[in-house]
Amino acid sequence: MEIFQTEFMQRALIAAVLVGITAPAIGIYLVQRRQALMGDGIGHIAMTGVGLGFLLNSSPVWMATLIAVVGAVTMELIRAYGKTRGDIALAMLFYGGMAGGVLLINLSDTGSNANLSSYLFGSLSTVSDSDVTAICLLAAFVVLVTVGLRKQLFAVSQDEEFARVTGLPVRVLNLLIAVTAAVTVTVAMRVVGLLLVSALMVVPVAAAQQITRSFKVTFILSVVIGTAVTLSGTVTSYYQDVPPGATIVLMAIGVFVVLTALATPLARRRARTVAAADATCTADVPKGVPEARRPADEVTA
Repeated sequence: MEIFQTEFMQRALIAAVLVGITAPAIGIYLVQRRQALMGDGIGHIAMTGVGLGFLLNSSPVWMATLIAVVGAVTMELIRAYGKTRGDIALAMLFYGGMAGGVLLINLSDTGSNANLSSYLFGSLSTVSDSDVTAICLLAAFVVLVTVGLRKQLFAVSQDEEFARVTGLPVRVLNLLIAVTAAVTVTVAMRVVGLLLVSALMVVPVAAAQQITRSFKVTFILSVVIGTAVTLSGTVTSYYQDVPPGATIVLMAIGVFVVLTALATPLARRRARTVAAADATCTADVPKGVPEARRPADEVTA
């Protein structure tokens, strides 16, 4: 096929697969923690790293990773200790990151607003060999953390107090989630763009949650959805000459709408099945037997 014969599309497809895996992998923990917009904030901060990379003639991806990690750790510390004025500090951090990126890239000799746009919204043709190498290394870190520590990360995302009681290092795990989210943002920015990466962290997870009931199945399905939409969006972008980031996000939203529509009849069928099973169990209980003496699973609300 023609799409596999061009080198820049080969690099773009590799990056797309890695983005499709890593973004939902960390996104499921952010959704569980009700921090769905964290990726968006990190994306704003990473813009300063991109601009600094152009200014210092170094890799924008690695520089964005460094700045995003520092910003994510700062965000987590503000969340933990910021109290009532924490939201103001976060707003200043986000907007300062965006303004810093625009200023620095215009001060550089090699950067321009066109360069910045490719990082904001994604660009297939500008993914270089060095970008692919960086994305592969960063994606390996994200997968190692999100899969290798899934039980600990789930525990701290579900209930921090319970995780602390069980002896887990809650503060360290919280910082690790923040750092992993920052790394994921820089992994995805060449394909989806810094302004849209948060959607790819959240929407596949929200779509999977419509038809799944366990964390493990939701994790797997969200990664499958993420990989499918990034590949489909990348291919569509190549043939239709449309922005890859916007195409990928709209496809993910489309999957969410379809699964939401399918989830409604499935939920009704499940409810009818449960109701029928409860009715059968109740009918099997002999008359005159006190409810307190019935088996626990047969006691109705």
